[in-house]
Amino acid sequence: MPAGFRVGRTRFDFTPREAPKPAKMTLTLIALDRPTPDFAAVFTRNAFPGAPIIVGRKRLAEPTLGAIVVNNKISNVCAPGGVEASERVCTEIARLLRLEPTQILPSSTGVIGWTLPVEAMVAALPRAVESTNGGSILPAAEGIMTTDLYPKVRRADVGGGSIVGIAKGAGMIEPNLATMLVYILTDLAVPRADLRAMLRRTADASFNAISIDSDTSTSDTVAVISSGRVPCSNLGDFERGLHAVCRDLAEDVVRNGEGVRHVIRVTVKNAASSASPARWAKRS
Repeated sequence: MPAGFRVGRTRFDFTPREAPKPAKMTLTLIALDRPTPDFAAVFTRNAFPGAPIIVGRKRLAEPTLGAIVVNNKISNVCAPGGVEASERVCTEIARLLRLEPTQILPSSTGVIGWTLPVEAMVAALPRAVESTNGGSILPAAEGIMTTDLYPKVRRADVGGGSIVGIAKGAGMIEPNLATMLVYILTDLAVPRADLRAMLRRTADASFNAISIDSDTSTSDTVAVISSGRVPCSNLGDFERGLHAVCRDLAEDVVRNGEGVRHVIRVTVKNAASSASPARWAKRS
């Protein structure tokens, strides 16, 4: 785990309102030791984004970020009161971590159209907070899984620091992101503006360059957070490390795609622009 972060998770029983039979949900928490101004995120371009995406886009304007909370099982998409539900969960996490609600980034993945079991989530959040530690990112990588067959974790060492990323995603994989949640943590101090520009370039060359089934999801999120604990002497080296982590996570998502039996890597040369191969692929 990069310095300055800790992760935790908890699992609880609940009964979905739309399908009244017992189910289980996992809550995963990624927290910083202190809030950081250096964070970036890109989201789905789907015309019907989920409530966490609506909230997340607003969070990009905030001065600092202190934590990410992720639930599986229910995506909080096309559900009544979805934004209010996300904000309620953020408010409770903020209270437990002594932060502001606007310093919490929410993410959800799972069934579309179902409402979040907010009261059950709020009751379970203290256990997620109590479980946090800075030893390993694996509990978070496992906690965000849905139909994934294995946790996806990648790491790059840069200078005296590191970049560690986790991802979930197995279906609805199409350029302009995919049904994926990706969280990349680094202790290298990279300024906010540079981090955001790097993420846009890196996402275009990795997560926006994969396809399995031509479906674009409503919940895709790729976030990068810097704790700023280690000086970054070379931004070029950092971007190359970030690209390697994102490229490898993107390939892991494709390799684990639902129904996938073969993975093909295509290299395009002499294209008129970076957008040309994507347009050709869509027509084909």
